[in-house]
Amino acid sequence: MRCFSTNLASVVCTLVVILFPPTSPGGEEHFEPLFPREGVPAGWTVRAWNDLSQVVTNVVWRVQDGVLHGGQPRGTWLVSEREYSDFILEFEFKLGERGNSGCALRAPMFGDPAFDGMELQMVDERYNPEAGPSELTGGIYRAVPPMRQVYRPMDWNRYRIELRGNRLKVVLNGEIIHDLNLDEQAQEVRRHDGSLAPPLKDRPRRGHIGFQELSREGPPVRIRNARICVLD
Repeated sequence: MRCFSTNLASVVCTLVVILFPPTSPGGEEHFEPLFPREGVPAGWTVRAWNDLSQVVTNVVWRVQDGVLHGGQPRGTWLVSEREYSDFILEFEFKLGERGNSGCALRAPMFGDPAFDGMELQMVDERYNPEAGPSELTGGIYRAVPPMRQVYRPMDWNRYRIELRGNRLKVVLNGEIIHDLNLDEQAQEVRRHDGSLAPPLKDRPRRGHIGFQELSREGPPVRIRNARICVLD
């Protein structure tokens, strides 16, 4: 019996390593920076805030002194040309007093990432004092509110986002705000025009990542130390 238990434990441990391999002994070498060079980011395109099929040519996002600055005027996404499925994404962001941004996850290159992919919100409450919990920072837009609100206004905030198949885990400023089985997320989500969007369980499991600039007045969103560990 003791031998059986030991063997079973060994098998379980092996399966855990296979299913959830460590990124690396130090947790560093598999990460790559998203914006390694100054200037206009290579490998990214600027798209309309509500339809990624629309390329925007008169707005420039730029990296300066290691910080990505949202393009002006407001109303665009900076979207990766590369598609991703399973990954760990880490970055810091800072918003102005009426700042509004978001992080697109597994978004198709059409439609609105908030409803056709997933959008993890980044917004100051003063942008829209009437916003619901799922529309504030940490919310999966209009679908799932964060477990707790830990956004720090007018300061640098840090996200760690893990997507592995149907699992989504999000840590904001060191606190877990989502630990979701996406297959269980069947809640009703309505688009801005009132029509129904697909529930999270039916959204794509592979797509693009991106950052949004939709701030009113003040500075655009700023992103720094953005890096990704690709798991698939």
